[in-house]
Amino acid sequence: MADSEAVVGLLRRLDELGVGYRRFDHPAVFTCEEAERAIPEGHDAAHTKNLFLRDQKGRRHWLLVTSCAKQVDLRALAATIGSDKLGLGSPERLARYLGLTPGSVTVFGLVNDTGRSVVLLVDRDVWESAAWRCHPLVNTATLVVSRAGIDAFLAATGHRPEIVTVTPRG
Repeated sequence: MADSEAVVGLLRRLDELGVGYRRFDHPAVFTCEEAERAIPEGHDAAHTKNLFLRDQKGRRHWLLVTSCAKQVDLRALAATIGSDKLGLGSPERLARYLGLTPGSVTVFGLVNDTGRSVVLLVDRDVWESAAWRCHPLVNTATLVVSRAGIDAFLAATGHRPEIVTVTPRG
């Protein structure tokens, strides 16, 4: 299957920035478990989970990058970032702010947030990892990118991550 214009544009942008990546194509994945099975073993990149969040009134939006190993306590996260009740953003909001569809939420969606309306939150455990696994705007591929590559990408988009400690639920 050929890549969409958006994916081609993202990969071109990463190449222009000198961001190296290893690409794995696979059937569409919608859960961390499916994504884990889709990627061959042999690398130690952080297996990321991405949540597009909004406050109760829908005025503020965040992209949380955390580990697949964690179930996020949204109440604790809301207190950490000084927000009221947090919830998942709707598919319509996700498309409007990050140009993504459910199942393909990724840090690389920030390439579409030219107005910097979305605040990036990164779990400290992921931030301290040497490399991350990230979808390239679709859930039919995964890129393994070094943390230095993530840094270069974020610098180019103008997004400064807020590093948080994600408290697991339960």
